[in-house]
Amino acid sequence: MRLVWTVMFALASSAAFAASPEDDYIAARDKAIAAIAALNSANAPVEDLDAADAKARTDLQGRLSALLGPLAVKDFPATGTINLESLSDADVGYGMLDGLRYTKSDDGPSLLATTRGLLDRWLQARSAETDAALKLPTDINEALKLDAFYTQAINSDAAFLGTLDFPLKKPDGADIAIARLGGWTQDVGPIYEQQVVVTLVKGSSVMIASAPATPPVPKIAACEALWTAADEAAQKLAAQASGQQDETAYDAANAAWEKGDGDYRKCMGEQLPKDAAFPALVGEAQALADQMAGK
Repeated sequence: MRLVWTVMFALASSAAFAASPEDDYIAARDKAIAAIAALNSANAPVEDLDAADAKARTDLQGRLSALLGPLAVKDFPATGTINLESLSDADVGYGMLDGLRYTKSDDGPSLLATTRGLLDRWLQARSAETDAALKLPTDINEALKLDAFYTQAINSDAAFLGTLDFPLKKPDGADIAIARLGGWTQDVGPIYEQQVVVTLVKGSSVMIASAPATPPVPKIAACEALWTAADEAAQKLAAQASGQQDETAYDAANAAWEKGDGDYRKCMGEQLPKDAAFPALVGEAQALADQMAGK
């Protein structure tokens, strides 16, 4: 009997400490990152680095596909490609959210799928960032309200700037549903091609869908006037700085642009809900949430 209990305890212990599929994925990812870092340190040829990166990401994509299973969201393909664009910390696209991206075209709707466990781990890593611009909270609800989350999670070459959050009815069975309007940009000022971005957390599943705003976000005269005035003032300061090599004037110009950008986006957040286009934009966000929830 003692032998039986010993064997049962050993089996139970093995099961308790067995690595989960998420653990296996993270271990494989970190091993690949370390291998590519070693190649970088050894000044390996770019071709070797690219080949190692592509091979590792293909392997990780397979692991994520097995972990997530086929996607079953209307209007999106069943299979996706890895969201990580690089495993080298020297490259743009390193450190994005672990998951698979699903899309039918470059300019159409896209969806990023991951697990709550992988998102929790990713946020934990981001919470340890020493750069304040990159630091994120570990709480999912709080993180999803920040522009920096979308910048780091799903885009590699531009920053997400939010215009407003949509009122959203949480689909049945969903734990979290957040919808935002905004766009990706490399500069300050109006973003005329904006996206509706909806995140749905349901059990262990996390999905982030983005689609071009339909109808397009209208220009609002009062907000345009705010930006035009700020831009003109900043342009004058920049011209003065250029002519006099005046760093103080450069700083003042940048501050004027940043304030004008903030004032413009605040204006849009206040005025857009009064525009005739707003109900359709809310409807688009709700439809995306319902779609991901399986309605």
